[in-house]
Amino acid sequence: MSLMLTARGPRRGATRRRQPRHGNRLPGGAGLDHWLDRLVDIAVIVALAVGGVALILTLLL
Repeated sequence: MSLMLTARGPRRGATRRRQPRHGNRLPGGAGLDHWLDRLVDIAVIVALAVGGVALILTLLL
């Protein structure tokens, strides 16, 4: 597979991704998405930890 050279260097994929905008917050609580993602991450980690402890206790007792 040959890489096509452009003015900015070799192309390495067909999909161009937009860079996220850091300064613009969308109205209506779009900043809440970041905290909601963090909350879901914490909930999943806690659920995995509780399930792991329950499995170990079940196997040992």
